[in-house]
Amino acid sequence: MASVVLVTGVSRYLGGRLAGRLAADPAIDRVIGVDTVAPPRADLDLLGRTEFVRADIRNPLISRVISQAGVDTVVHASVTATPHGAGGRTPMKEMNVIGTMQLLAACQKSDTVERLVVKSTTAVYGTSSRDPAIFTEDMSAKSLPGSGYAKDAVEVEGYVRGFIRRRPDIGVTLLRFANFIGPFIDTPLTRYFQLPLLPTALGFDPRLQLLHESDAIEVLRLAATSARPGTFNVSGDGALLLSQAIRRAGRISLPVPSPAVSFVGRTVRRSGLVDFSPEQMQFLNFGRVVCNARLKKGFGYIPAYTTSEAFDSFLTGRPVEPVVSPRLVAAGESMISRLLRLHPEPLSTARVVRHG
Repeated sequence: MASVVLVTGVSRYLGGRLAGRLAADPAIDRVIGVDTVAPPRADLDLLGRTEFVRADIRNPLISRVISQAGVDTVVHASVTATPHGAGGRTPMKEMNVIGTMQLLAACQKSDTVERLVVKSTTAVYGTSSRDPAIFTEDMSAKSLPGSGYAKDAVEVEGYVRGFIRRRPDIGVTLLRFANFIGPFIDTPLTRYFQLPLLPTALGFDPRLQLLHESDAIEVLRLAATSARPGTFNVSGDGALLLSQAIRRAGRISLPVPSPAVSFVGRTVRRSGLVDFSPEQMQFLNFGRVVCNARLKKGFGYIPAYTTSEAFDSFLTGRPVEPVVSPRLVAAGESMISRLLRLHPEPLSTARVVRHG
């Protein structure tokens, strides 16, 4: 059982909620939350007895924080997918990659660290037309991500594998999370589904696999409080077609030709409505589905929400007003039903009037 836990990215949604859950556990002596900015005022009560330390993991001084506190468990939850939230693509890459390098170096030098948990992403599998139907943890990307968050995650995982070779005595859990969704979490995908018109790639209908925010927090908690080493895909069961998700949300799709998808993505990103990176727009072309069998059997966790249920929780848990009113849809269905009753003869058997 962990006694002193350090959580990076504590001022963000997942890191803050995780720290709060750990702080509520009387078996844990101390919870130290690290971030470059202070947690929002609204989250202070959720953090409980978490001790906040304003520190930049890109700075080697993070080693001093770990050694002085006698940290035995490190949860690296600060890898981010949103350039805008990080202050731009360059600061984002520095925080994701350089920050991870410095944190791993601090853990490597530590005499007290026994467990390391790293938040990664299923985006490491890439997104292309040559992808398999389902990715397992032993598979690699058919086309390696060339930029953005996905490329950062690939580099982060490379450094983690190097760390495992150098410190085999430390138990390392690498969690590849599917896209988060839920009633409270704010991500590029949740913002996408709140747009009145949803840009889609003409001729493509990708499969989406989602993970409910509460399942994500619980998996991180379990990894931090018990020995569950290994690499695990973390996702809800099943998948949704993008077209199905759009209909459920009552939104209107705006199909655009594939060559224009990048332009539309840049336009939406500059508007500030959705912080969509190029690889996330690529995801909306081809989608991605992973196998979570190892999570269930090896890690010992069955997600409480399927992909479909997680999406429904997102829709019911926040004000996502449909553009197409359910009342209007019901009225249309009623009108069509009345027309069919009045004219039951199918079109295929309708009388053909010949001229001449």
